[in-house]
Amino acid sequence: MRLFHDDFPQTAAPSRSRVAAASLIGTAIEFYDFYIYGTAAALVLNTAFFPKMDSVAGTLASFSTFAVAFISRPLGSAVFGHWGDRVGRKSMLVVSLLVMGLSTVLIGLLPGYAAIGVIAPVLLVLLRFTQGIGLGGEWGGAALLATEHAPPGKRGLYAMFPQLGPSAGFIVANGLFLILGAVLSDGQFESWGWRLPFVASLLLVVVGLYVRLKISETPVFQAAMDQRRIAKVPFAGLMRHQWRRVLLGAGAMTVAYTLFYTATTYCLAYGTDTLQIPRTTMLALTMVGVVFMAAGTVVSALVSDRLGRRRTLLWGTGVAIAWGLVMFPLMETRSIFLVGLALAGALALMGLVFGPMGAYLPELFKTEYRYSGASVAYSLGGVLGGAVPPLVATGMQAGGLGVMAIGGYVSAMALLSLLCLLALPETGDRSL
Repeated sequence: MRLFHDDFPQTAAPSRSRVAAASLIGTAIEFYDFYIYGTAAALVLNTAFFPKMDSVAGTLASFSTFAVAFISRPLGSAVFGHWGDRVGRKSMLVVSLLVMGLSTVLIGLLPGYAAIGVIAPVLLVLLRFTQGIGLGGEWGGAALLATEHAPPGKRGLYAMFPQLGPSAGFIVANGLFLILGAVLSDGQFESWGWRLPFVASLLLVVVGLYVRLKISETPVFQAAMDQRRIAKVPFAGLMRHQWRRVLLGAGAMTVAYTLFYTATTYCLAYGTDTLQIPRTTMLALTMVGVVFMAAGTVVSALVSDRLGRRRTLLWGTGVAIAWGLVMFPLMETRSIFLVGLALAGALALMGLVFGPMGAYLPELFKTEYRYSGASVAYSLGGVLGGAVPPLVATGMQAGGLGVMAIGGYVSAMALLSLLCLLALPETGDRSL
């Protein structure tokens, strides 16, 4: 069974630009879909789907639906990873894009609580769960598409492109919300304006499908197919032989998720609701911060080809431990410049620890179950580092623990990642 492999046949060695475009545009679209939900959860979903709750409870409920997708991502990783290791990387990249994109469009069309009552938040949770399934299969396939096409010594460079997808997707997502906030009244935005970025995802999916259907299967997987080195049950082999690397890889990823979602999701809600900074200002500051994230991603990915993945990651994670203690005192000043610095610093560090991961996680696993291993490790890291921080931070704030406790939590997650990296090997010089 080989889905889509014969559509738009290509040569065995596509150009770097074609590989870059296929791995970048898909992750950009997928993360665009994911981020517009995070932004909407911080700004409007609490009132649209949970209007019977007070503001704190509504925000927690909204962030809980945000967290649902992180819970479903490991399931999506296991399912897509299984078939990605059985029938090919390209096929699963096409399917994951469809699952994620259609779920996003349906969220934009979903009536709110005022129209259909309690069914609205139930359907929202189900669609959010499906979003997570799609994204669970996306990243691993995109990372493998890049790394398994890369020539020796340039896997960090090639794997940089899917790692830039989150930056591109976030800028487009928040840019749309920023424009909508500027041209619509608060009433218009809360009534229907927030839905437009979700519906617009349909156009992006069409573009992404066109690009991905034109790329060839990776030469590494094609060689495994030709040599009949395909595992019957890849996930079982992964758990039998490399389960420890799955857990350590997940722990290593935690710091990137924690920095990103604390800075973009929790801080967006905290800045607008508690610090009373205008919504458009917070969105603009976050977008500037994501530019720093993109720069950090490029620098660390390129450096990892020279100094090694693990060494580059250890440096970035060590600095992140310190930044967790600095971030919220800067936020508390309410100075636009210092709030921007807090966000830019956190997101730049996120880029530094995210850039090498596009090559590092795939390099940790054997070809027979590389899609499964890289995807599951990446997604499990998201459960602890992506789903939990907004909930923990909101709970700490409601419990009166103060923002220093939230910063301490960020530092603790960075320390966890540091310890996991110390237990993992260097992989930059290994053959795929």
